[in-house]
Amino acid sequence: MAAISHTTAASELYSRLTARKMLFVLVGSGLLVALALVATATGSAEITVGDVAAAIAARIFPFLNLAISEQTSAIVWDIRLPRIVMGIVAGAGLAISGAAMQGIMRNPLVSPFTIGISSAAAFGASVAIILGAGLVGSEQYLVITNAFLFALLAAFLVYGLARTRGMRPETLILAGIALMYFFSAGTSLLQYLATEEEVHTVVHWLFGTLTGATWENILVVTVIFAACVPLLIKYSWDLNAMVAGDDLATTLGVNTRRVRTVSMALATVITAGVICFTGIIGFVCLVAPHITRMIIGADHRFLLPCSCILGAGMLLGADTLGRTVFLPTIIPAGIVVSIIGVPFFVYLILRTRKEYFQ
Repeated sequence: MAAISHTTAASELYSRLTARKMLFVLVGSGLLVALALVATATGSAEITVGDVAAAIAARIFPFLNLAISEQTSAIVWDIRLPRIVMGIVAGAGLAISGAAMQGIMRNPLVSPFTIGISSAAAFGASVAIILGAGLVGSEQYLVITNAFLFALLAAFLVYGLARTRGMRPETLILAGIALMYFFSAGTSLLQYLATEEEVHTVVHWLFGTLTGATWENILVVTVIFAACVPLLIKYSWDLNAMVAGDDLATTLGVNTRRVRTVSMALATVITAGVICFTGIIGFVCLVAPHITRMIIGADHRFLLPCSCILGAGMLLGADTLGRTVFLPTIIPAGIVVSIIGVPFFVYLILRTRKEYFQ
């Protein structure tokens, strides 16, 4: 009878926890939609949330015959909505990449940027801006393709260095830090040799911003996101097992090397696909997964999608603050996110790994 009672209590506790996580998904999704509408309505040109909703509905459902002025439609669809949608997709992509990377490394201070992705992307963009050189791509997309390919190159080099020592988390982190300093030094050298105008362009790219987002860019990022995220979620159970250590995960039948390699590759592709269009936007991939884990726990089945919701809201909120608080000056989203993220980063440092994953 006692065993039955304990089983029933455990089942009830699991049901409550699952309900809590589902409630987070529903409430978070609703708040994200509301924030997107408010952000689209916010700006120098005064339009209401109702105008935004009507403009969106008129374009998606033309048979409704809604009366929307051309000016309102242009503001919503050509100026503000691309920025809003890019913020949502980029924030979601960075957050889920951070959650996956922290899971496979078992370290709360790890993000895709830790393995040198951001530094490599910055170096690639600097090469295109200052030297006008690139691996592939036309002049129009030289910066984008350089940033993307150098980010992938950094992950490949980290993987190659770490593979010689068994793909352990510590080896991956150390290899990533080494490459981060290497590419940062290369970027600094190029800036030292560049003209003032070229340095200004590089620095502006490094700030990280959603300005200039287009529907074509959004399509590319969305395709990358949609292709990689289901594969990451597929490894949710394996990531849960790996949190307890590679030895225990192996006894449960998890191929830790394969899971770590594939997850790292997917997180890298998502992150590279985002930052090649937005520039360096840090802290979303570090802070959003941590806040989500504090709210719903460390179960990656829910942690990964919920991190997407919170990351999207965080980046969208930061961009909205940056473009409205100091009008007519627009503060890049990367700066606003960093200002918000630094206190959380300090908080992460003060927490132990054991406390973090409980």
